[in-house]
Amino acid sequence: MKNKRLSNLSMFMVMLGFTFFSASMWAGQQLAAGLDFRGFLLALLLGGLILAAYTGALGYIGGESGFSLDELARRSFGEKGSYLPSAMISFTQIGWFGVGLAMFAIPVAKELMGLEVTPDHMPWQGYLLVVIAGILMTGSAYFDIKGLTVISYIAVPAVAILGTVAMILAVQRGDATLVEQFAKGSKDLGVLAGAGLVVGSFVSGGTATPNFTRYAKNARVACITTIVAFFLGNSLMFFFGAVSSIYAGGNDIFEVMLNLNMFYIAVLVLGLNIWTTNDNALFTAGLGLSNIFGLPKKTMVLIAGLIGTVAAVWLYWNFCGWLNVLNCTLPPVGIILIISYFTHRKEYLADAVPQRQVDGFAVLGVILGAVVANLVHWGFPAINGMAVAAVCYLAGQALGRRPALN
Repeated sequence: MKNKRLSNLSMFMVMLGFTFFSASMWAGQQLAAGLDFRGFLLALLLGGLILAAYTGALGYIGGESGFSLDELARRSFGEKGSYLPSAMISFTQIGWFGVGLAMFAIPVAKELMGLEVTPDHMPWQGYLLVVIAGILMTGSAYFDIKGLTVISYIAVPAVAILGTVAMILAVQRGDATLVEQFAKGSKDLGVLAGAGLVVGSFVSGGTATPNFTRYAKNARVACITTIVAFFLGNSLMFFFGAVSSIYAGGNDIFEVMLNLNMFYIAVLVLGLNIWTTNDNALFTAGLGLSNIFGLPKKTMVLIAGLIGTVAAVWLYWNFCGWLNVLNCTLPPVGIILIISYFTHRKEYLADAVPQRQVDGFAVLGVILGAVVANLVHWGFPAINGMAVAAVCYLAGQALGRRPALN
């Protein structure tokens, strides 16, 4: 692993590209509809700090140990117990990969080709766009961290600069200031609820942070780059989504650019924005499936890419709601990885964690945490799930008799 360590800049680019997630723009739209500008900023700050703390801890662990999420899970959940978090992260990331492909293909088919696309009908040209995008994005994930780094160096500056320029132009062409525009609407969302949307927007993807920060030079670099990248990247995505909503009535910066007659730049930004998240998602899915089936990671990346590409359009129209439910199942995994590592740090660093097949309390913690996160609507769903999982796992530690099923 040491010979694959990235420079500080490359590490930052990879992590920043990971956070350039189009679905976060949807959450930005919700924030703009429910909060005034001050509330929007407060929700962004509070949610960003919580998300940065969670991903920063996981980033530190990955950078110090050199272990991926699945390797950490084998030590905290047990060899076979790790199949649960590996399956959850793989399933979720393949789903988002497919949704991302359709998020690119559908608007481009509508705007570039003038095609009619509905939940019941997708022209063959749209499917062709999905296939082309699927091949390209799978290809960059196939070439391991080097492929992810190259795409990040291309996409991150382009998306950040062009998206910001488009956002500024949209505000300048509007008939009201940013503060005045934010003040319009029902404004029926509280700051805490808004912060919950910020946390929930990327907390599931953030659980995979160790998969990338294990390539950092050290734990300090891994932690700092993760915190800064997640805070900056998420903030940009939320601003893009919010501004597009209040000035153009659309879901993301793509529609703002269309209204500014920046069509080809809009297609470029949309594609690059999705690409930086999709190849990371597929990379993560490949690692998880490799842990479960014992096949090489590159083989599993290809299989995951094929599944996500074939199912992309169906996933987009039928599965986004389920993916949001699944998002709540991953924070309990992350908190158990964090607790297990910092309570057994010496054993992890010496690679001397006792081997077992299944840690029953870890598995139970994830199950109960996921149920609570999805069913209890008070507070922050992700934090509720993490709290339950942490209590369950720590109870097993305190009892000193974690049930191991051999």
